[in-house]
Order: sequence, then structure tokens, then C-alpha cells
Amino acid sequence: MKSAQIPLRPEHQAIHDAIAAIPPGRVASYGEIAARAGLPGRARLVGRLLREAGEAAALPWHRVLRADGTLAFAPRSRAFLEQKRRLAAEGVSLRGNRVELPRFGWQRDLDAELWAPPASPARRRSG
Repeated sequence: MKSAQIPLRPEHQAIHDAIAAIPPGRVASYGEIAARAGLPGRARLVGRLLREAGEAAALPWHRVLRADGTLAFAPRSRAFLEQKRRLAAEGVSLRGNRVELPRFGWQRDLDAELWAPPASPARRRSG
């Protein structure tokens, strides 16, 4: 018998919605997600909710990074390699273990997000 889905608390739903809104090819930090959800300073809560949500939540967990752009998983771990693969499939490249936040961060420069011409996937991957 399947268990009933327990509704999320409003603040947890806000975090869920903020993560779900990250567009392909963009990333955001745990702290940025918390702030967008109206919970500044609650980055660890974002990490906990992602960990507890699991695959069934269908969240783009791979688009959430540490504040410095590094992946939160141990290098060469299964989760690290999966996150790196998913980001690469969206055109997000890493230099070492770090994503260039000025280039791939979600709405870091709102004017550029609104008015810059869209980058082609090939152009996004180079460099």
C-alpha cells in the first residue's frame, strides 16, 4: 500500500518552487534559493530539503551549488559525477570543480538576463 503524500509546509514549498524555477543552463547557490524563498540565512534547510526530497520530487537538484560555485559532493563521488554530467548536458561547464557563477548564475545580472541576446548552446559550452 502506498503512503499518502504529506503536504509541504509553506516555507518548504517556497524552497521547492524556487528550485523548480531555476532554468536549464543556469545555477543558483543554496543561499540564493533560501533568499528567493523568503528565508535568508537558511541555506542548510535548502540542502536538507533537497536531500530528503529524493528523485520522486523531480527537482533540478543538479542546478544548486555552494556559494562559491563548487559542487557540494565529494569529487569523483557518484553524486558529483552525476551532477557534473547533468550540468554539462545543459551547457554548464566546470573549471576544475567550480561553475563560473558570473557566466552561469541565475539572474546574477538582471539587465543581461532581460536584454542580452540568447547564447547558443555551442557558444555556451566553449571557453
